[in-house]
Amino acid sequence: MAEKGVELSTVLCNNKGELRTSDLCLQIKSNTKAVIMTHASNVSGTILPLEEVGKLCKEYELLFIIDCAQTAGFLAIDFVRLKADALAFTGHKGLLGPQGIGGFYLNDKLASLVEPLIEGGTGSASESVLQLTYMPDRFEAGTLNLPGIYGLNASLKYIIAEGITTIREKELNLVHRFIQNVQTIPGVQLIGPDQKQDRTGIASLNFLNHDNAEVSYQLFKDFGIMTRCGLHCAPAAHHTLGTFPHGTVRFSFSFSFSFSFSFSYFNSNQDVDYVINSLNECSY
Repeated sequence: MAEKGVELSTVLCNNKGELRTSDLCLQIKSNTKAVIMTHASNVSGTILPLEEVGKLCKEYELLFIIDCAQTAGFLAIDFVRLKADALAFTGHKGLLGPQGIGGFYLNDKLASLVEPLIEGGTGSASESVLQLTYMPDRFEAGTLNLPGIYGLNASLKYIIAEGITTIREKELNLVHRFIQNVQTIPGVQLIGPDQKQDRTGIASLNFLNHDNAEVSYQLFKDFGIMTRCGLHCAPAAHHTLGTFPHGTVRFSFSFSFSFSFSFSYFNSNQDVDYVINSLNECSY
């Protein structure tokens, strides 16, 4: 964005990934046009105060654009209440759908301002040689990912039937059980908030006396537990959290062969206990 002449200001969180809206206010300038932020961190699981930021954006007449990749399917998201102008989501995380499917939601104002990235081949008005102007065809060029759409539709029906609140409470109870037990293990540092109401169902650990990658490998090799180790495509977050360049070992949503642990609706207290026991047995 900077290379295209856009001035970009970054608002830093604290070392738990928490954002103070007063710090955001300090970055608002006369030429500020929009606030773009994530709903929750994919590293620490910290949930950010969107409702407060939304009110601030309306006060300053700024566009408010939200990335809900980490929270869709986990939190009930009220577009109007958040005073949002746009939000984007992916289908393969909390929405439990297949990879390669996602979407975005724009209000009328922003939909009229945004130009499509790709044009052509909508099939819904073949007599026109120009990209359509009405929604959602305006942003749906080419052949859609129909298998992905069907898969996401099936997972959405499942989530609605089970209830987002039910799913969230179970995931939070699991991550809270994990946090309570893992903090008693010597040399293990929890990254992010230690209260379940302030986070999503992921947890990142930093092993102070050992290489995180070696711990992650041993968990997989000896116990069949798959984690993701490293910087999680978020180097700036790790700078803020104090875990750069070594990263963390993250226990998060995943679907795979083997015992791929995630604090998800499909796990149990026994799964959490198995991971805690495995961490205690690791030879580090």
